[in-house]
Parts: sequence; structure tokens; C-alpha cells
Amino acid sequence: MKKITIAIDGFSSTGKSTLAKQLAKELGYVYVDTGAMYRAVTLFAMQQNIISENHFNKEQLIAALPEVELHFEFNTHLGFAEMFLNGKNVETEIRTLEVSRQVSKIAEISQVRAKLVEQQQKMGENKAIVMDGRDIGTVVFPNAELKIFMTASPATRAQRRYDELTGKGQSVTYQEVLQNVTERDQIDTSREDSPLVKAADAFEIDNSGLNREEQFELVLKLVAEKLAQ
Repeated sequence: MKKITIAIDGFSSTGKSTLAKQLAKELGYVYVDTGAMYRAVTLFAMQQNIISENHFNKEQLIAALPEVELHFEFNTHLGFAEMFLNGKNVETEIRTLEVSRQVSKIAEISQVRAKLVEQQQKMGENKAIVMDGRDIGTVVFPNAELKIFMTASPATRAQRRYDELTGKGQSVTYQEVLQNVTERDQIDTSREDSPLVKAADAFEIDNSGLNREEQFELVLKLVAEKLAQ
């Protein structure tokens, strides 16, 4: 049976990971959350006091990159792979607003991107993979058979993120989350190395007015078309 590579890019909190997990489960493909990889490096930098609200030693992070070991382990109970940093499950720790505030700064570093892109490309050598992030269709898999670019209004994305965080018991305000969303947009789209841009051959989906089921059905049709080619 034909196997393809599915690259999902887009702005923060557009539901990229949710869609990618749905597709991977439906197709029996491998799912890779590249955002989790950047978040794990960010958590490492925070733990090593390399980055904080008022401090960021880029050279120290670059020098420490050989100490960062990342891998995913599939959790049968949850139905998806969780992120491990240096042998420890950090899936919960990397999803905090504190990490969200710093991750775009970490992702700007060319040496960080080079290290992670190399790992990501190795993961996709055999196709049958769904990967989401900021530069999957433009840098990691420029020849992916199906590229999707997801967007939604900042207010919509902030509300979704706020609901997710408070649902997990985190103490945040909607205004804090909205500020984080807009700041990440600015950094992600303006950085020099692999900025967030829509690939010329990507299908753009604005899901501001779509629910998960409607979006999933739309993308499944796109997948079916690619598999039939």
C-alpha cells in the first residue's frame, strides 16, 4: 500500500498536534510532535539556568546541546508517544505556560534547529509519518506528499489554549495566554532561521469556525486524494 509523508505546519495553538494524532491513528502512521522536542530543549535550558524571564545565555545552550538526549515512547494508555528528556518523561512539564514563554527564543537558535531537524528527517526516512511543527513542509520535509498549513485568529487560539491549561489545573489568565500567543507569532514569523511561512504547495486551513470533526473530515479527503495519485 502507498505510504506518504504528511507535514502539518501553522501558528501556535491551532490544534496541529490534535489533528496529527487523529491522522496517525486513523492511518496507522507514526506521529511526531516536533514542538515537544523544542519544548524539551527549552525545559533543559530552564533547568540549567540558561534561560529565564530576564536572562538567556545562547552560547551556554549551544555548548550544552550534546548533553540533550531526546526520544519518544509510545504510551498505550494515552494512545500517543510522550516526550522524554535525558531518560525522564517530561510530557507534563513541557506543556506549561512558563515553557511556552521561552520556547520561541530557543527555536530561533540555528544550532538547536539543525540538531532537531536532523533527528526529524531520520524519523521520516520510511514515510508513513505525520509530523507537525513550524517548518515541516518548508525545511524538514520539503518534498512531503501532503502539506497542511493551519491558522486561526489569535483570540480563538488564546481561548483554546487557556481552556486547555486551566483544564489541567494551571493558574493562568486569558490575557496572559493571549499575550503569549501574539508574542510567539511575532518571533516565529520573523526569525532568520526557518521562519514560519506557508509552503507554496500547502493546503491552508483556517479552523476558527471549524470543530475537530469537521476539520478531520476535510483533511481525510485530502489524504485520500494523495493516496489515490
